[in-house]
Amino acid sequence: MKKIFLTSIMVITLAGCSTPYQRKASSSSTRATLVGPRTNETKQVSNQDQVEPIERPRLVLSIPDTSEVQQEPEKVIKVITEVANKPLNIGDIAKHTFPSVVMIVTKDRSEQLLSLGSGFFVREDIVATNRHVMEGAVTGYAKIVGKEQKYPIAGYVAIDDRLDLILLKIENAIAPSLSLGKSAGIAVGDEVFVVGNPQGLEGTFSKGIISAIRAFKDDYLLQITAPISPGSSGGPVLNTQGEVIGVSVATFKGGQNLNFAIPSSSLQPLLTNLNPAKSLAPISGRAKINRQRSILETLGSKSTEGVVGRQLIWRYKFAQYGNYSFSLQNRLQQTVKDIWCLVLFYDDRSQPIDFDLVKCREIIPPGLAKRAYSVVDSSVKELTTREHESKPYTKVEFRILDFQIMESEDFF
Repeated sequence: MKKIFLTSIMVITLAGCSTPYQRKASSSSTRATLVGPRTNETKQVSNQDQVEPIERPRLVLSIPDTSEVQQEPEKVIKVITEVANKPLNIGDIAKHTFPSVVMIVTKDRSEQLLSLGSGFFVREDIVATNRHVMEGAVTGYAKIVGKEQKYPIAGYVAIDDRLDLILLKIENAIAPSLSLGKSAGIAVGDEVFVVGNPQGLEGTFSKGIISAIRAFKDDYLLQITAPISPGSSGGPVLNTQGEVIGVSVATFKGGQNLNFAIPSSSLQPLLTNLNPAKSLAPISGRAKINRQRSILETLGSKSTEGVVGRQLIWRYKFAQYGNYSFSLQNRLQQTVKDIWCLVLFYDDRSQPIDFDLVKCREIIPPGLAKRAYSVVDSSVKELTTREHESKPYTKVEFRILDFQIMESEDFF
């Protein structure tokens, strides 16, 4: 009876140590066997082996000598548990996360670029991201890190207004999903990694720690030190095991860019209640009808509001040229650079007539502004500006898509 009891304990312990990456073994007397999902092949690994990728493996116990288990069962269990919980190499975490991360691009009713964001696969054709990334969007597409193909967003299949989460159905996309970790056991000081697409640069990887855990009645948010640009909002926040423990989101309040992670446990109710894909268009209307107030609204507004565009003038007042300049003001307490701004020109009936995507590479310190320069077709000036005047009388809209927040040491 004793022999059977000990063997059962070991099998149960290992079955609970399933991990998205290959694990190392323990000792010469005990071996761990990795079994892939689509094959019966196994690979014996030792504690000298390097961590290598293997798709959704599960850890299975192989015990060569039952007598050894009887002699030191606690030691064997301890070694196996330590192996399962050992942090993975940072490079391996990044390498195996990127194929599941996407850049999200949304457009408005006029097919004009609206916003940039990030997301990640939680099913082979379903992507999780922030709800506010899709605010105002009518169409959009997702682009997997490192891939050229653009996958249309068919609609959303689940939404949580209060926690700023949404699940999107992606057409014709099949990608590996990321494993969701247990966010309930997270503590202040834990190391985390944020993956996103700032400024359209696909697949950036940054490190930080959990700096605070903020409670909101029955919910909570993880405040993190890793920088989150607007274009990285909606990306995965990972633990040292390469598991998703949160969805990244940044807010702007009182001149500060605050970085948070919405716990991954909040995704579970959405994943268990998936609906047929619904059109993106009604998302904005929900805000006026029955949308619950997001807990993030108490922490500030969208992080893109940290930088604003204003005061556009034509550079040549008495000539019909399309050269113009405008100011970009940094409202944050941190220095910014590499600002992506979409400038939209409207006619006297508020109909869009042209747009211009401008990137300002200049460094802008806190509270200051910088003039940005660009050019459009000369007809835009004719349709928006009275003769011999330098400012348009029609509507001009500035959409801040993304920017980079600089660390103090980068500036000085």
